Amino acid sequence: MKRHEKALKILSHGTVIPATPLALDRERKLNEKGLRLLMNYYLDSGVGGIATAVHTTQFEIRKPEIGLFEPVLKIVSDEIDRYEARSGKVIVKIAGACGPAEQAVTEATLAKTYGYDAVLLSPGGLNHLSEEALLERTRAVAKVMPVIGFYLQTAVGGRVFSYDYWEKLCAIDNLVAIKCASFNRYQTLDVVRATALSERSENIALYTGNDDNIIIDLLSRYQFEQDGKTYEKAFCGGLLGHWSVWTRRAVELFDLTQAEKYKDHISPSLLTLASEVTDTNAAFFDAANAFSGCIAGVHEILRRQGLMENNFCLNPLETLSAGQAAEIERVYRMHPQLNDDDFVRTHLDEWKRRVGM
Repeated sequence: MKRHEKALKILSHGTVIPATPLALDRERKLNEKGLRLLMNYYLDSGVGGIATAVHTTQFEIRKPEIGLFEPVLKIVSDEIDRYEARSGKVIVKIAGACGPAEQAVTEATLAKTYGYDAVLLSPGGLNHLSEEALLERTRAVAKVMPVIGFYLQTAVGGRVFSYDYWEKLCAIDNLVAIKCASFNRYQTLDVVRATALSERSENIALYTGNDDNIIIDLLSRYQFEQDGKTYEKAFCGGLLGHWSVWTRRAVELFDLTQAEKYKDHISPSLLTLASEVTDTNAAFFDAANAFSGCIAGVHEILRRQGLMENNFCLNPLETLSAGQAAEIERVYRMHPQLNDDDFVRTHLDEWKRRVGM
């Protein structure tokens, strides 16, 4: 089996995929060694995939005056290749693609050139287009490489889609997964039901992007009765910005949910765990301020661990919100079992040596 086929099989089976951030220096320029350091952290944490050039990486990397889209794709792919060579493991490479159809196709083509296995196709910034126009865009990108559909929450530029949209999306050949990040139970059910009832259901993996409901999504088994037949579907993994921090612990929690998922009785302790993870996400993602500090919050956690030089974003106005640092301190104290500080301390010097820092 070829590497790309193995990667898609891993994606289909389900795994941990962090949506990775961007390392910047004091001048807000790309810190290449810093980005390579982050990749080593994620890979040694045991993730099954890496998603880059996505929202957590900052969409501004595509601006001509910044010009970081291709360099980021190259660096991340290169570090994954290095890891695969020394470990013998295959890591799913996912690149974000966005913008109008022509731009999305161009970005997917470039991602394919750098050896990526699938593209996460964002609907952000395209709320003026009809659902049919967005479906045509997806079909165009799917002709280039496998596509992961994306339900993006309205708070960060997404839109509400009809159930009919998800039915038609599931029918597109080469749609291999859907990331549901609607942050809404009703809209999440639309995605799961449409996928479960689709003739292509077995070819479409569901990934939670609902950072406010991670553990419950991973534990839930959905059933739908239609014409006397029962259809079942479940989230098989997560593609999450939240998993770009405390990643070693995220891998362990994912393994725990998969071990418990098909038992007759779910331990009540997992429900408590679910609320604790959501509490930490509220601090990281700055839910109190409509997620305005979500990327800076992720950077701040990594900075505190020594994995980032600073918490800078490309946009100087994008910073921690008032009170967000205190909230991060609170969840650190309140839920110490969820951080992976010990793991980072043990391996940080090794990762730095590996990338020449």
